[in-house]
Amino acid sequence: MKRNVLIVGLIMLIFFFISFLTNILGPIIPDLVKSFQLSIGLAGFLPFAFFVAYSTSIPSGLLVEKFREKPVLIGAFLLAFAGSLCFALFPTFTVALISLFSIGVGMAMLQVAINPLLRVAGGEEHFAFNSVLAQLFSGAASFLSPLLYSYFTQTIHTSTSSPLVDLLNAVVPIHFEWVSLYWVFAATTLAMIIIVGFIRFPVVTLKDDERIELGGALTDLLRNRTVLLFFAGIFAYVGTEQGIANWISTFLQLYHGIDPTTTGATVVSYFWGLMTIGCVLGLVLLKLADSRRVLMVFTLGAILCLLMGLFGSKDVALYALPGTGFFASVMWSIIFSLGLNSVAHHHGTFSGILCTGIVGGALVPLIIGGLAELVGLRFAMLVMLITLGYIFSIGLWAKPLVNNATIKLTN
Repeated sequence: MKRNVLIVGLIMLIFFFISFLTNILGPIIPDLVKSFQLSIGLAGFLPFAFFVAYSTSIPSGLLVEKFREKPVLIGAFLLAFAGSLCFALFPTFTVALISLFSIGVGMAMLQVAINPLLRVAGGEEHFAFNSVLAQLFSGAASFLSPLLYSYFTQTIHTSTSSPLVDLLNAVVPIHFEWVSLYWVFAATTLAMIIIVGFIRFPVVTLKDDERIELGGALTDLLRNRTVLLFFAGIFAYVGTEQGIANWISTFLQLYHGIDPTTTGATVVSYFWGLMTIGCVLGLVLLKLADSRRVLMVFTLGAILCLLMGLFGSKDVALYALPGTGFFASVMWSIIFSLGLNSVAHHHGTFSGILCTGIVGGALVPLIIGGLAELVGLRFAMLVMLITLGYIFSIGLWAKPLVNNATIKLTN
């Protein structure tokens, strides 16, 4: 199969874009709390509004099958553009919830559309490599977005200026410097709409295990205990990832007096950077050991880092909390692959169900915010011991039909 380098490059750019928009909420939550005068409980509704949109993963898959990839990609970027522009123009809490949901639906549509497209454009024989490369692009975006936020909040409405900053000075309200990010998002989504509109896409024929089937297939899977257990696994993982990423900066501000626009943003950036590094190491370990054992060891590491970060000193927290990202790095891929390898049929529909589990990123941060009103954020974040404990249990009870291939060392 001939590779389409242009489409592969576009897909990598889309992966970068998805992570850039998705993982900016953590650093800016302290600013949103201040700007909108929110309680921690209400602040939890911000990530909720975004990640609950991933409940549309299965309908998004059906849209791709009916209208094909290009129209769905353009529709997704239009939703993200509308959400970003509305948030930039009308920075209020109510608009924030609506806008974040709109952006979240767009990101869900992008996620569903680009994976089969990557298989066709890059060639099936290169799909595994390209998927890993896409994860590295995602990790780079997650690392860079908090740093861009920090740069803007320190330069908007100050003596330090550049042509871009001068332009943003004219449209960003004073004391709402974080709004600059959503102007940038609106501009980049508009650019992506134009780029996608001019590119010719290959014809994608979905494989049987990529199709989403409603009716009998969906009913059978939802009656399958294994399917529900792995759905809970994805729910627990994304809930843990976003629970940590969204509340790190606020935690450090409340308990250690750290400025969320500088050091706080940097810590969130390191969380995603270490997750990217851990992903690379995880690829090596998965060639040497059973994925279930790797999952259990990394989960224990995440639990240890979380406890040290929450109850240790300021210096310990600055290293331990982003360190959870390193240990969380392998969880998504291992849980997802164990799930698919534990069911013999209907992999496309099963993938849609698993992707719907991303709503864990909506509910766990919301639960943490609500509990923080009662017991404080430190103890509220211990909720993630439950989600991490469940992820650890997967390594004990998972019985895949096919184990991950490992290198056999011989004398």
